Amino acid sequence: MAIVNLLQLQPGETVQAIIDTRDYETHKYLFFATRLGQVKKTRFSDYDKSLQAGFIALRLREDDELVRVIPTSGNDEIIMVSRSGQGIRFNGQDVRPMGRDAAGVRGMALRHGDVVVSCDVVREGADLLVVTTTGYGKRTATDEFRRIGRGGQGVRAIRLSAGRGGVVSALMVAEDDEVFVVNSGGVMIRTTVRSISRQGRDATGVRVMNVNGDETVASVAQVVGVDEEGDDDAPEGEAADAQSEVPAE
Repeated sequence: MAIVNLLQLQPGETVQAIIDTRDYETHKYLFFATRLGQVKKTRFSDYDKSLQAGFIALRLREDDELVRVIPTSGNDEIIMVSRSGQGIRFNGQDVRPMGRDAAGVRGMALRHGDVVVSCDVVREGADLLVVTTTGYGKRTATDEFRRIGRGGQGVRAIRLSAGRGGVVSALMVAEDDEVFVVNSGGVMIRTTVRSISRQGRDATGVRVMNVNGDETVASVAQVVGVDEEGDDDAPEGEAADAQSEVPAE
């Protein structure tokens, strides 16, 4: 189904997030993060309506754009990561609830030319997975990111060099998770999180995906529906093997 049948997009607009509402009572807020470091927390119930034309979810500056939206209890800790490899961890309570039309507050201060690429809720027992445009990545324990007040520049989350490119994705993962990594040419691999080394904040990471020529890593996403034995919801024989490479349709 074309998305325009569900939401009337304006020229130049794209879909940035799709939120599962089954945890409506557990995750009472939506937390927004923009590329210029603005954040906002709004009650989930403020979006409890259905209009095909849509309605304002966040008031953006003309030169800014939405990066990610995550559900939160309102008391969770948040970690944000920038393209240059900086990361900041702060308490979500530092961001007061605001209405749909609000522009938010400063979540992360950025150096000139830097932008936020991702944010996530800090989860107990999970690591921060950081992946770069050239296919390198690593896991880092969240304990290495001390909690500070929102609005700072944070600390180094990964050491970057000319061969590493910039950060393209950062998300919380458990060792038993699997992830999809997709490149700009439409090729996707599925790999286990445990196959990606756990390293300190100052490390440069290991090769996660081979990219050729002008191709870069475009996106990283967790595999959903994996049970304790590592099988997903696909019929037997149809699940992709870990580290297999297939064209992304």
